[in-house]
Amino acid sequence: MRVAALSPVILYAEVPSFYASVERALDPSLADRPVIVGGDPRRRGLVQDATDDARAAGVVPGMTMEEALQRCPRARAIRTSMARYREVARRVRACLRRRTERFEAEGLSGAYLDLSDLEEPAQVFAESLRRAVGAELRLPPRAGIGPNKLLARLASEAAGAGTLEIKLGAEADFLHDLPVARLPGIGRHTEERLAQLGVRRGGELAAMDPAVLAEAVGHRRGLELQALARGQGDTRVRGERYPGSLSQEATLGGAEIDVVILGEQLDRLAQGLEGALRLQGIAARRVVLKLRYADSETTTRSRTLAHSVSTAGEIAAVARGLLERTQAGVRPVRLLGIGLSVFTRARKDDRQLELFARRP
Repeated sequence: MRVAALSPVILYAEVPSFYASVERALDPSLADRPVIVGGDPRRRGLVQDATDDARAAGVVPGMTMEEALQRCPRARAIRTSMARYREVARRVRACLRRRTERFEAEGLSGAYLDLSDLEEPAQVFAESLRRAVGAELRLPPRAGIGPNKLLARLASEAAGAGTLEIKLGAEADFLHDLPVARLPGIGRHTEERLAQLGVRRGGELAAMDPAVLAEAVGHRRGLELQALARGQGDTRVRGERYPGSLSQEATLGGAEIDVVILGEQLDRLAQGLEGALRLQGIAARRVVLKLRYADSETTTRSRTLAHSVSTAGEIAAVARGLLERTQAGVRPVRLLGIGLSVFTRARKDDRQLELFARRP
């Protein structure tokens, strides 16, 4: 019997330097070479991301690619490819979603996971998660654990390449010496205003006279800043919405009456849907067959299953059963389609994604 935790336990997992890390994962020859991602150096393109070794050489996002390459001549400059990064981000989310239903994406590179009901220690889960993502994607995330989303994210930033946990009751110790600039939402202007008041650390901000702070930044903003400095944050992890449906269709070269050929076409459609399901880490309980006869009459057949399906074989088997409930084999068919809906999280024993094709 699973017993709920007495207090929230939130994990924040993030792949640091996401764009540059993706490029390294896709091209293992870059493992020991600095990577800078951005625009065209010949057209004053700007740096968008860089690996730690490039940053150590003075490269920062926002500078020109030309200056960045002058500071780090060994670096490999790579043009930004948002389509590629979004694709990999979807795969990261699919990997995370297979491990918990209580999952909320944060941008392309991170996600919150609610571990409040977890039976094993959060640190053990986090390390297992890091190893699994690293093995599947070659993109091991850093992980932070805390009693709310704010502290989990701050713990992740302080975790380096590993895992750090801030336990309930240890918030003040962690935040006491934390530079205020590390708190979310505190930019350079606010940092300078606080510095003028002698406030540079989280502990100093937490202990500040609210009236003095309100005079400097405004009453509402002052309350927000002190809440951050005291480690007060949201504990709600909002699960991602599943798509309404997924479908694949094929228009046949000519009107087809052979049910063997129609079945083979269903197999191909099912293979495409299997890839789409795996990419999102989901399975489906409802299968719909769409069929258009040679005279343009369109019909559908559907089945809602007791258990979800996610493999091509499972999907095709249901679709073939639905095909038997039509006039296929008697009337020629011009179009076939399979639709999926009523999604659930994929089963743990589903086969893993083939995440990266080998580059030649």
